Amino acid sequence: MPDPYFQKLFAERIGGANYGKGTEIYKFEKIKRAKRAALKDAPHRSLIDFGIGENDEMADPEVRVCLKAEADKLENRGYADNGIQEYKDAAARWMKREFDVEIDPQKEVNHCIGSKTALAMLPAAFINPGDITLMTVPGYPVAGTHTKYYGGEVYRLPLCEEHSFMPQLEQIPDGVKQRAKLLVLNYPNSPTGAVPDEEFFERAIAFGKKHEIVVVNDAAHIMLTYGRKPLSFLSIKGAKDVGIEIHSMSKGFDMIGWRLGFFAGNELIVRAIADVKDNCDSGQFIAIQKAAAAALDNTSISSRIRIKYQRRLQKLVQTLNEIGFEAKMPGGTYFLYVRAPRGVENGPVFESAEDASQFLIRERSICTVPWDDAGPYLRFSVTYYAPAEADEDALMRDLKQRLAGDRFIWR
Repeated sequence: MPDPYFQKLFAERIGGANYGKGTEIYKFEKIKRAKRAALKDAPHRSLIDFGIGENDEMADPEVRVCLKAEADKLENRGYADNGIQEYKDAAARWMKREFDVEIDPQKEVNHCIGSKTALAMLPAAFINPGDITLMTVPGYPVAGTHTKYYGGEVYRLPLCEEHSFMPQLEQIPDGVKQRAKLLVLNYPNSPTGAVPDEEFFERAIAFGKKHEIVVVNDAAHIMLTYGRKPLSFLSIKGAKDVGIEIHSMSKGFDMIGWRLGFFAGNELIVRAIADVKDNCDSGQFIAIQKAAAAALDNTSISSRIRIKYQRRLQKLVQTLNEIGFEAKMPGGTYFLYVRAPRGVENGPVFESAEDASQFLIRERSICTVPWDDAGPYLRFSVTYYAPAEADEDALMRDLKQRLAGDRFIWR
């Protein structure tokens, strides 16, 4: 069958005339196919799904009641454009309460339809052809994808275990630093679970000032910080001089799917992204913003969510260590990032984390997400559905039983 006339019209950024003809399978599509195969081949065995990366509960009842009430108000029917002041005020109050950060709600904060859209719009405000965005890997690729859309380049900063999953900024070549416009960080880090300290953010700020680079911290998981108080990039002296921080209503508030967040920090940078945003969308539904404002003012929601995921992570770490993994409690996020086995005694050899992941799904009906960007690792998410602690314990027993007969090879 001949190609349609528009085959040659696709933009080079998505593949040009070859768009849709590639045979490479996206990682998450491979996982979906393997899950379907596991369910077909072993219908008697349920799937233990540690691959899900989204909260397993609905938003707090108080927040849902607020949404329902606001959705019935005539004045909330229209476009929100760059956000309602009520949500910005709540964001500023929350930043002060949680991190002792002063934010001008009129000039230094703006809502976004989820943190993903803010990261996507960021390069439009800064990247010209030939410019560079510095990004940690493994990580969330959106800012890098859009950097390439605008003719820019991505310089990858590998997150290695020997450096506590922190980027080594001093190792970036001079030629790269000279062309870099953006440094995109993500702490607490997804998927490694690493959390920063004040000294790291101070170095990032000094790096940004010295090399005239905008620093952005994607803090979507910030309220899922364990063993210490959550640390905001903006709480460090000089942060507003060099950048912004992006926050999400999803992870720490059980508002997955509501698509709302905000970016805050340097007034001029906030304004630039807001100007781009003004030409991309007409704002999130006002009722959602008002419900989110109620969530931000509720001091108990994030605490309850954090306690639950911390408990689940502790159980998973213990269980995996009992069957031979070398798991450590992460500092943040609801992800556990562990080194993948190299194979199974008297069984298959794994050339990559993806091989190990496929074995676990197909042979043991255990779903994880593989990462091979900076060594072979598996990501376990504790966002599985378990209504009670007894269900969590039963799932851990099932996990241990399924892997009890496997003697994994680690080196």
